[in-house]
Amino acid sequence: MSFHPNDIVRRGRAASVIVCGVLVFLLSAFFRAQVLHNQQYALQSEENRLRQIPTPAPRGLIVDRNNKPIAENVVGYSVSLLTQNEDTLRATLNRLRKTINLTNAQFQDAIKRFHRDPTRPAVIVDDASFDVVSVLEEHRMDYPSLLIQSSPKRIYPDGEAVGPFVGYISEINDTELAKLASAGYKPGQLVGKQGLEKQYEQYLRGREGVRFLEVDARNRIVTNGKAREPVTPAQGPTLYTNIDLDLQEYINTLFGDSLAGAVVAMVPKTGEVLALYSSPSIDPNRFVGGVSQAYYDSLRNNPQQPLYNKALQGQYAPGSTFKLAVSVIGLEDGLITMDSHMPEPCIGYYYFGNRSWRCWKPEGHGSLDLKGAIAQSCDVYFYQLGQKITLSRLVAGGLALGFAKKTGIDLPEENRPIFPTSVPGYFNQRWGPRGWTAGSEELNLAIGQGENSQTVLNMAQFYSALATDGREPIPMVRRGTPRYEEGIKLSPQILAQLRDAMLGVTQTGGTAARAAIKGVNIAGKTGTAQTGRFDKNGKPLYYAWFAGMAPEEDPQIVVVVMVPNVTFEGATSATFASKIIGHYLHAQVMNTILTTR
Repeated sequence: MSFHPNDIVRRGRAASVIVCGVLVFLLSAFFRAQVLHNQQYALQSEENRLRQIPTPAPRGLIVDRNNKPIAENVVGYSVSLLTQNEDTLRATLNRLRKTINLTNAQFQDAIKRFHRDPTRPAVIVDDASFDVVSVLEEHRMDYPSLLIQSSPKRIYPDGEAVGPFVGYISEINDTELAKLASAGYKPGQLVGKQGLEKQYEQYLRGREGVRFLEVDARNRIVTNGKAREPVTPAQGPTLYTNIDLDLQEYINTLFGDSLAGAVVAMVPKTGEVLALYSSPSIDPNRFVGGVSQAYYDSLRNNPQQPLYNKALQGQYAPGSTFKLAVSVIGLEDGLITMDSHMPEPCIGYYYFGNRSWRCWKPEGHGSLDLKGAIAQSCDVYFYQLGQKITLSRLVAGGLALGFAKKTGIDLPEENRPIFPTSVPGYFNQRWGPRGWTAGSEELNLAIGQGENSQTVLNMAQFYSALATDGREPIPMVRRGTPRYEEGIKLSPQILAQLRDAMLGVTQTGGTAARAAIKGVNIAGKTGTAQTGRFDKNGKPLYYAWFAGMAPEEDPQIVVVVMVPNVTFEGATSATFASKIIGHYLHAQVMNTILTTR
């Protein structure tokens, strides 16, 4: 077959055009890749070669008022795997089980972490012991995708002593991540779960760093590979608190291992929280990185409820400690003075509503003025005072004094106390229109029973107002500028007279005379409130209270102690409180001596 010369030329030109077009296309593609998009592809290549490994930031320290550590960091180790898919991860984990003791929980948690964020190493052991790290280092060649790195470990040197307020840290869960993702939180990070660690999480967290590792196509770490300079993590700032760690530790020794209870100690003038304790306590060190099931079950099954913060969350009938609030309401309304007597003297009971309302002293107290009624805690006096005030005013006065709202402390677990919010609406809703009478509610409220359950913290705030100028300080754990709410509307002279009446409680003949300290005037009030429960021998159980301040002439500390479900009375709690007050004031004196030398 022959072609005309012109056809050959024509086809040659067409082929040349096609070849030139292909060359132009290839050259333009090369130009675009090598010149125009050079940085993009170079970065992609670099990212394929290098893996970003997050390095946790040390959390900020938490220190007490004397800068002693409450929470600090030590060096720990974490073990992770760099993997591309779940099958590879599972296979490596199964092989690891032949080398270290890997629990089923750790196995499943590693899978979950991989699915939550495949770009981050899947943590296998977040708090590896030195022995585990040593074994894995010996088998490093067997696990080329294994990553062992040092990471800060949170510790609480005083353990159970600080458990009621410091909280703990653990891995962020899905619910928390949904709330905090906008603040830069990522799966696998540790966050505060309770107490100060939770309240000041974003202040304490620090800034996470990054280190770069060179890996091959199978995600195996290349030894001595070339990597970028790491981004150093930044430690969170120190959190300075008002806690007196020495006092907190002392309270912990008072309660020991068997006695339940709660204590709040405050500086009344400022609201600084010196101590906040709930017994039994938890050891926050056991929760860091994940609590063991055995330890958690032991806490959950403990009948004394160590997981329930009795100082912040517990709601207990305040008993006779509430009589000071009733006194304040009566004095504010001008219904009584410190010298006022009630119409009927105390003969051991008060007859009202076809029944006898008992006084704690069967033989009675006789006729007392308000000062004597506070010192002797005479129920009959306060029954009559409650009737004189009336139920509506008792409720309104209690609301004005803050007995139905939280104190506003800078801790996240505080519960609201239980107190009537209106008359008759609250009682109708609670009991039905025919299920209650104003007279009975007046008598119950007047002695701190009935529809009245307060937190220990609420009572500490109220007694701090009594100890000073009547303003209620907002409790502060973190150091800062004091804040106040309007509280007691009485003159300084009347407040001083109330403190003088409370001084009689710890003097000879008072309900807590054995709590007296030589050389220190303690003003306070005992309280023994019914729980409606009985022990195995049929004896009634009480909430045993004491709220006190010292020295009475210029209070430097307010202490409220509450022991639940006991057969003894408030005088025993008063002994605890006096020891706490004595310990604190002695320490203050010694510090003054040392600083003036």
